[in-house]
Amino acid sequence: MSADHAPRLTPQEAIIYLMVTASASDGRMSEQELRSIGRVVRSFSLFDNSDEETLVETAEACGKLMSSEGGLHKVLASASAAIPAHLAETAYAAAVDVVTADGGLAMTEIRVLELIRTTLKISDDGAAAIERAARARHMTLDAV
Repeated sequence: MSADHAPRLTPQEAIIYLMVTASASDGRMSEQELRSIGRVVRSFSLFDNSDEETLVETAEACGKLMSSEGGLHKVLASASAAIPAHLAETAYAAAVDVVTADGGLAMTEIRVLELIRTTLKISDDGAAAIERAARARHMTLDAV
């Protein structure tokens, strides 16, 4: 597949692309974020028939696409085309879960989440509920 165009993805691949894109949007992918991507793939029902071993391959393909000209736009276009409306909130929840895994949000991560939310047509109320739930999942005893 060439990085010159937006690839055709399965819904599962599209969600992995969104998680990787959101995680890498601040210029790095923390260990917590990487573990969170693996946890999503292992625990979300829509990945039940997926091969976890292809996760690295899919993430690398996403990185290659992201580094091409207009890469973010291509990822969003591919994800939008691949993710059916009934999985949009699931996809957004996966991306939010990953970027909140390391306890903080960079402005670039917030902006990419806004783009994902807009692309997937997530309502403000739906997005707020997903974001609150993600914060709750990542709370620790030390959190203030």
